[in-house]
Formats: sequence, C-alpha cells, structure tokens
Amino acid sequence: MKNLFLSRRRFLKTSFAGAAGITIGAKVSANSIKEVKTTGIITRRLGHTDLVLPIVSMGVMRSDMPNLVKAAYDSGIKHFDTAHGYMGGNNEIMLGNVFKDYPRDSFTIATKVHPDDINRQTGELGPGSTKESFLKKFNTSLERLQMDYVDILYHHGVGSRQALMYEPVLDALTTAKKEGKTRYIGLSTHRNEPEVIQAAIDSGVIDVILTTLNFKQQHHLQIKEKIALAAENGIGIVTMKTMAGAFLDREKTKPVNCKAALKWVLQDPNVHTSIPGITSFDMLAENLSVMEDLELTEEEIKDLQEAGLVAGLYCDGCSSCSALCRKHLPVHDIMRSYMYAYGYNDFKKAREVLDESGIGNDPCEDCESCTIVCTKNFNVAERIRDISRITNIPAEFLA
Repeated sequence: MKNLFLSRRRFLKTSFAGAAGITIGAKVSANSIKEVKTTGIITRRLGHTDLVLPIVSMGVMRSDMPNLVKAAYDSGIKHFDTAHGYMGGNNEIMLGNVFKDYPRDSFTIATKVHPDDINRQTGELGPGSTKESFLKKFNTSLERLQMDYVDILYHHGVGSRQALMYEPVLDALTTAKKEGKTRYIGLSTHRNEPEVIQAAIDSGVIDVILTTLNFKQQHHLQIKEKIALAAENGIGIVTMKTMAGAFLDREKTKPVNCKAALKWVLQDPNVHTSIPGITSFDMLAENLSVMEDLELTEEEIKDLQEAGLVAGLYCDGCSSCSALCRKHLPVHDIMRSYMYAYGYNDFKKAREVLDESGIGNDPCEDCESCTIVCTKNFNVAERIRDISRITNIPAEFLA
C-alpha cells in the first residue's frame, strides 16, 4: 500500500496535469482530441466510428426507472449501456419500451452478451462457448429492445487474451456486424485490462473497448498506456467503474467523491465517454455537471488524495490471489459481488455474480486459515464469509 501514500504534488504528476487533464506519460492520439463543446456539453468521437458522444453516457445496469432514462435523454445524454443479463433481461425490456417512441438515430444503445462456459478463475472460454449460443442470446436482446440493431455489441466480461481471441465468439461478433444487427463490435473487461486491451488491438476487428478505470486502481497507469495505444489505433474507449465502489467502507460512512472520480477519468482525452451507473435524479444532475466542466477543484483533489489512502471496496481484479487459494475460488468475482452489495447497495446484482461464480454459503468454512494475501490488504476470508451469506436468501427477495 506504500505507493498509495502520495504527496499532493506526486498525486498530480502521476494522475493528471491541471485542467487540461492530459496524463503524464500517456500518448494522446489524434482521434482522441477531436473534442467539441456544443451548448455547454463536451463531446468526443468514439474512435474510428461515426459516433460523436457526450463525454458522459448512462450506465443503465441498476436503473429500472423509465422516467429517469427519459430525463437523461432530454438533458443531453445520448448513449445508453445495458446487457443481456441485467435484471434478468428486464433492463433491456425497459429500455426498449422507452425508446420505441424516439427516432432511432437520436440515441445510441450498447448491449453486452456473456459467452457460455467461462472459467471464472482464469477468464478463459471452453468448448461450450459457441457461436450459436452467443447469437441466440443477442437475438433475444434485440427482441427485448424492440430494435433491429444496436449501435455497439460487446463480448461481456473478457478476462484474458484467450477469451478475446476465441474464434467462435469473434465469429459471432463479426457475423452480427455483417448482418447489420450491430453497427460496431467491442468487448468489456473488469480484470487483466492491459492484457485484454492489447489483445483487442492485435485482433484487428474490435471497434470499441469498455474498460474499468478509476483513481483507486493500483495499475491505472498501465491501463492508461494501453488505452492510449488503442485510441491511437482508432479504437473507441468507454470507461466504467469510475466511482471505485462509491463508498470506502462497508457501513457507507465514507463516500467516494464520485463527481471528482468521474472528472479524473474523463480528463484523459483518450477516454471518449464514460457510463457511470445512474439510479437517481440527484445522481443524474451531478453527472450532467461533469459534462460541461472537467476541472478539478482543490477540494476534489484533496478528496481523491485522501480516498487513495484507504483500501476501500474496489477490487482491482489482478488475480494474484487466485493461485494462493486452496479451493481455487474466483476471488475477484466474489470481491466484485461484495462491492455491488456494500458500495452500490445492489444485493440482487451481488447475488447474480455469486450465482455465476458457482459458490454457496461460506465456501471457506473448512479452511483453518486463509492463504490469500491481497495486494490491497483486503481481509479476503472475512469478506467472502460476509457476502456469501446472501446465497441463502431466495433471489426474488433481494431488492
């Protein structure tokens, strides 16, 4: 944790440079700096696509409020991000019901599909990850959305180079694009981001990358370097998890300054837009203010600096713990579940992640001691025991 104890000067130097927001040591591509400010809203072109988007978009994962989506649209947000699995499919249904009454060229929609047969520990795909099963899920998403096409189709949750390069899934993505069911194809990644982003560049077919990026990631500089390289190669960059867990403690007494955290991410001109999860009108108003002004105040800088000293709830997904676990548990997924529950207050999503991981209540109960040493000093065994309890609760009872 020593590297988190930064002086204000060092914090500024390693993270961002003043109001311009240009990361020290990161190459800025020509595509990335095509920035336009219209009626107060900053927009950027998404890589080599023809999509010019406001720098703040809407992550709809945890929102089931049609009026909130409409308010976001009316306020200038034009890009909305969902996924096949969000809310058991109801998230896509809600968006479809909202946008069926809007001109199709007045908004953009991205959805994501998880392949089958994912090794949760390694992130690699197995033979059950077929082209047919991927496209079947995607066609269901189109039906829910009541749309003939989406603007971006992502391979959801890529955790390794092998998964990104897996031929049946790549074939599914390119087929969907050739058939006009998606305008662009991409990937989303929560772990091993530098490796995955490099694989996307090497693939030669990926149009858009949706990656985690926040000020609390220990390897954010490596991610930024790969983002710059991807942008230089014409790939659009969308970011998520900018709030770094929203809170620094389980009890929610230490909130992250989410507005400052979002500004920090968007000050990198290689980031074209971001999809913070918006679940209330107050949150919408806060994000809208960022769309017009990315300058960090002295107080915001201090807030980020102080938050950087606390372990917090955000897991980097570095996977260094995987080899240390006697039971080979997907610790990074379990820690992500913990963050959803205690940071975002989304116990339903937390349960969904645990169900996908295949763990039950207290998988560590027969271990005399925990062999995992976390790079962020999380008490991993304690957090696993805590969050795994929700697997005893019927999913329909979780809000």
